[in-house]
Amino acid sequence: MTAPATPPLPSPVNGREPTILATSGGHRAGGGRTMMMFDSLVHHAVELSGAQGRRPRVLYVGTAIGDAEHFTARMSEAARVAGFDLTPLQLFPMPNHDDVEATVLDQDVVWVMGGSVANLLAVWRVHGLDDILRRAWRSGVVLSGVSAGSICWFQGGTTDSFGPELRPLTNALGFLPYGNGVHYDTDLGRRPLVHRLVADGTLPTTHCTDDGVGLVYRGTELTEAVTELPGKGAYIVTRDGDSAVEERIEPRRLPTVN
Repeated sequence: MTAPATPPLPSPVNGREPTILATSGGHRAGGGRTMMMFDSLVHHAVELSGAQGRRPRVLYVGTAIGDAEHFTARMSEAARVAGFDLTPLQLFPMPNHDDVEATVLDQDVVWVMGGSVANLLAVWRVHGLDDILRRAWRSGVVLSGVSAGSICWFQGGTTDSFGPELRPLTNALGFLPYGNGVHYDTDLGRRPLVHRLVADGTLPTTHCTDDGVGLVYRGTELTEAVTELPGKGAYIVTRDGDSAVEERIEPRRLPTVN
């Protein structure tokens, strides 16, 4: 799990260590009055933030699905049920906050929705959100998300952003010096493509998650794998000559959210 050498992270002023929770999960179908609920991974992101004595503040970023209003509404309902204060950050057709940086830095958790990671990166860069999120990470705001909202924090990964056939993406934000493979057990094309891309050097050592699994990073070090579903795994794929070698990590089961 040794990471390539990276510049040292500054000590955050508020004492919170830079933290990322990269996942292939976090949501489930709602019961009763809501269509969707936050599952254990979202709750774990809040726990990692250390928010206490008040309602946790969660920023929802739906850029990867074009800030779809119906999904923002579902996230807002899920947050209400969970007891979180949710703030949507929308970039279509323009930013919905006068001071985007202040809004981001005021959060405990940033949760990034899945969708098109290629489009997400392009739009974030146009608005300077990539630099804002780096400052938030270094200040101790927990960065998290699912699928595209996981790949974005790494060097790159596999994506269907360009069409139905999976392709490599290598220009993600690079906060973490690894590749990232999501939906490793349910999207059957991802595992062989990750292996090929690591073997030929297109991706560096790549950290992968089955659906329902998350990876916790303190600074740039992978410290733990966690899961909201039984029987799931995390994986580290490394290059060995002209081939790739996969190591399974057994994740810790998170408490069930009722």
